[in-house]
Amino acid sequence: MTLLPVIEATACCAPLTRDAMTQSQADDLAKSLKAIADPARLRLISIIAASEGQEACVCDLTEPLEIGQPTVSHHLKVLTDAGFVTRSKRGTWAYYALVPGALDSLARLLVTA
Repeated sequence: MTLLPVIEATACCAPLTRDAMTQSQADDLAKSLKAIADPARLRLISIIAASEGQEACVCDLTEPLEIGQPTVSHHLKVLTDAGFVTRSKRGTWAYYALVPGALDSLARLLVTA
């Protein structure tokens, strides 16, 4: 499954309560919501957001979640593919950072005003 980056998936859409969504918009939004609708992924976003500079080394993400590195890497890939985080390689380690505005963009869709 290929997920669209959140910014692209939500930029065209009015809040859910203002205008009816097309099938394509609903599909794109559902993919983005599915990417964060997992407790481990929500915790990863939270940990990264709370880290200095809103970025964290993958080596610092396995212990707080108490799950193995391959599983953490899978969740990070889903978040990266969905456009919530970016990945940069430094030596042997991968660092993940929040995409500025990605969560804000998603939240704006849910506002009722």
